[in-house]
Formats: sequence, C-alpha cells, structure tokens
Amino acid sequence: MIFSSRRSPGDEGYRQMAERMVELAAAQPGFLGMESAREQDGFGITVSYWASIEAIRHWQVNAEHLVAQEKGKRAWYEDYEVRVAKVERAYGKHE
Repeated sequence: MIFSSRRSPGDEGYRQMAERMVELAAAQPGFLGMESAREQDGFGITVSYWASIEAIRHWQVNAEHLVAQEKGKRAWYEDYEVRVAKVERAYGKHE
C-alpha cells in the first residue's frame, strides 16, 4: 500500500500519532514492513507491505487507524492519495 501526502502546517499531535500507527501496523497480522520519507516542503510517501489484500483490508478498518485517518483528513494533510499495489519483483543494491 502506497500513501503519499502533503502535510498541513503544524504538528497538532501528528508525530505522536504517526509513531503509534507504525507500532499498531507492525502488530497487525500480515504486516511485512514499511518504508517512509518526507521532504522539507511537506510531501511524504509511506509504503507498507502486506501479505495479502485481506491483511490490508483489516488494517484499513482498524478502529484506531480509522481515528487517525479522520484526524488526517481534518487537520494533518492538505492532500493525500492511497494506492494499493502488488509487488511482483524487487531487487537492488544494498550496503
């Protein structure tokens, strides 16, 4: 799942909630990992990896995650987009 966003100015509890969402996602069945980056201008992207579409669906409707989503829509994000995609192959150079 790919979540791209542009942050609104100010924190308003964002950092604490983001840390909690990472912790909560990691505890979900089917969670495989996550990568995240944010630029100085507020644009960010988080890619989370899941074992199945069912695992993603369970994450999307997790009660605590739903609260974070609503707060994001109201206060934390100027805009965002969610993409659900399947990784067929991955490779690269790792040091």
